[in-house]
Amino acid sequence: MADSKAAKIRKAAGEIGLVAPMGKSAPTQAPPPDEVWQLPGGSARVYYGEGRQGVVRPVVLADGFDLGPTDYDWLWDGLENGRFPFVSELRRRGRTLILVGFDERSESILRNAETMMAAIMRTAAEQLGDTRLLVGGFSMGGIVARYALARMELQRIDHRVGCYVSFDSPHRGAWVPIGLQAFAHYLAQAGDDTYLRQISSPASQQMLWRHLDALDGTSMESPLRKEFKEELQKVGGWPRIPRLIGVSSGRGDGVGNGVRAGAKALTCAGPLFDGTYFLAQSKGEKAEVAVLNGVLGGPHTITTSGFPELDGAPGGTLESFGIIGDTLRAFGENVDLVHRSVCFVPSVSAVSIRDLDRQDDLYLNIDQLPPEESDLDDFLLSYDNDPHALMTEDIGQWVLDRLPD
Repeated sequence: MADSKAAKIRKAAGEIGLVAPMGKSAPTQAPPPDEVWQLPGGSARVYYGEGRQGVVRPVVLADGFDLGPTDYDWLWDGLENGRFPFVSELRRRGRTLILVGFDERSESILRNAETMMAAIMRTAAEQLGDTRLLVGGFSMGGIVARYALARMELQRIDHRVGCYVSFDSPHRGAWVPIGLQAFAHYLAQAGDDTYLRQISSPASQQMLWRHLDALDGTSMESPLRKEFKEELQKVGGWPRIPRLIGVSSGRGDGVGNGVRAGAKALTCAGPLFDGTYFLAQSKGEKAEVAVLNGVLGGPHTITTSGFPELDGAPGGTLESFGIIGDTLRAFGENVDLVHRSVCFVPSVSAVSIRDLDRQDDLYLNIDQLPPEESDLDDFLLSYDNDPHALMTEDIGQWVLDRLPD
């Protein structure tokens, strides 16, 4: 392999992100917080409600998954400057917002839950008044908060939480195409394992429905996920004291996102990865999902067996192929990008109503089911299959209307 091509691949591999391109700065800078709390394994930024001095009627929300420490500018921008100004509306109602971040977002959910527990106890200690807390998180953050609260109850700690909320959290698992997981192993041969470290991190393995541990491996449930589910059950699975609510970025009527099973999602024509292509997940045995080829060797044919059509399922979407396609194109690769986004957190997972193993469950019409089939007490599904954890007006208002009095 020519040195120039090797260098390009190494650099490209270092810029591919699982949920967002690596190193990309937030469009806007978050305003200075009223307080900053240093916590074990992380920190929190505290924003008082309008006209308030101190922690009043607090809302505590945990950050989601990525590689490295929490980027508060990105977190703030997503909450405030998307389709709905959630932070402004929350503070206008006199609520204190406490954003909890982690020193390493890809660390084990069990470890980051210790940061969340510390944030909840600090909030309860500093709160002015006796309004019960709303505690939750975005994506992985919702799982972190769920485990933290359940563990606190097992330890008989009074968390003073009246409502728990999850924003498009993968309660029954998240999905990253197996072909892309294989590509992470393939790219790591060039000397930069940034993308592989994200996919193989503890938090990623704990959340992903299926994980691939080697280029020539068999995709299966990760031992780390099995262990995490066991630990979650040891603390009761869910907190029992607060009201449990959640929102999904996906539809509830069983209509998918339009990605057709077996269709080519991304094709490369060189000079680095000529002959590499990725197919949307399809059913059946030995279903081809990718062929990896180019200056790193190959061709390697990647297949799955017994999977449902996950890429096109209803749910919150992620630019899984778009992030890779854009990065490779920036380094001179001839790319045909057909499907930028695929399902990341299926709707049935976000509202914890079904597992992901069966096609019929994955494409279930949730709207026709009795709501008590969900593990949540109340939930909201989106009108469309929106980007994962996007703050829309419907979601923002729905959550604001359910704040503890």
